[in-house]
Amino acid sequence: MRKLDLHGVRHQDVKILVEDFVYMNQGDFPLEIICGNSEKMIKLVREVLDKHRVDSHMYRYGIVVARDWR
Repeated sequence: MRKLDLHGVRHQDVKILVEDFVYMNQGDFPLEIICGNSEKMIKLVREVLDKHRVDSHMYRYGIVVARDWR
């Protein structure tokens, strides 16, 4: 499973990184996005995935798995 680790990434850079990651790996679902324990980071990731209609769930707290397009 391809992974994007957002540790050390500034909140302002999250949206573009997640969008690029999903589109560059759209043939490789599921994708794992490691947010860490930041509620704000998790919220930003989920907003991007929802905006682009990507089905996702929280695998463990701080780890969002993008499963496929809705």
